[in-house]
Amino acid sequence: MATRAKPESIDQYIAMCSPEVRTVLRKLRATIKQAAPPETEEIISYRMPAFVLHGILVYFAAFKNHIGMFPPIRNDAKLKAAVAKYAGPKGNLRFPLNQPFPYALVTKIVKSRVRQNLAKAKKK
Repeated sequence: MATRAKPESIDQYIAMCSPEVRTVLRKLRATIKQAAPPETEEIISYRMPAFVLHGILVYFAAFKNHIGMFPPIRNDAKLKAAVAKYAGPKGNLRFPLNQPFPYALVTKIVKSRVRQNLAKAKKK
């Protein structure tokens, strides 16, 4: 990311990034919003954009050479295999900026996280 200032919104976060990354982040944000239910909220948490529905669905962040996405994939072996090539050190995902961005995969990740969070909320 271009600066260490604390963003107050996802729009502000994206605006603080380099122009070539902004396009990817805008499309990533739109992809997440489309995959998540309408009641999903956007927040900034740990200085990163995040989407919340009964807990965090996903965080994303821009780095020098990749876009990171958190939290790790759990309880879905097929999805875990699909994201394996993007896996970072703690299960976080690293999508290289020098490769086509896997927006369809992001949709699957978000939908999986929605199912997990809704199931967890139902148990409470």
